Amino acid sequence: MLLGFSLLYVGAVLCLNGLWLLGRIGDKEIWVINVFSGTVTFLISMQLAFGANADAGSIKAAALTLLFSFTYFWVAFNRYNGADGRGLGWFSLFVTITAIPVAIETLQTASSTWGVWFGLNWIAWAILWFMFFLLLTAQKEIAKITGVVALLCGIFTGWLPGYLLLSGVLK
Repeated sequence: MLLGFSLLYVGAVLCLNGLWLLGRIGDKEIWVINVFSGTVTFLISMQLAFGANADAGSIKAAALTLLFSFTYFWVAFNRYNGADGRGLGWFSLFVTITAIPVAIETLQTASSTWGVWFGLNWIAWAILWFMFFLLLTAQKEIAKITGVVALLCGIFTGWLPGYLLLSGVLK
């Protein structure tokens, strides 16, 4: 249930960050959803890592979820202080490199449609984080396409699976 809760807000923040990159939301406003989603995913991570039922699997899930939390907090901080985002770009490359073996492992151990979907989500997130590296650190002019990819990732890797998990359709 915590995964569905987390993914719902990952979907929200990715959709809104995509709209922001497409010029539909202003710099002074986008930080709100990033702080909120970062806080939600951070609190879920703390429960997974330090809760009464914490085990190796939940601690790993917490560590991976914190990659999202930290990204959202960093986006919010950069909008607050006007930073150029190069540091966030390098962090995004680190996350990309981390997400690739996670995707492979998830796909190799998938025993359900949800498992395959989740593995494909990790591939999509790796691509999106790599696009942020290219946009912010390599300074490639890909803001619009990155915005579209973020919006699509928000819908298909966050909001939709999050909602379906919370509704009990996916297990």
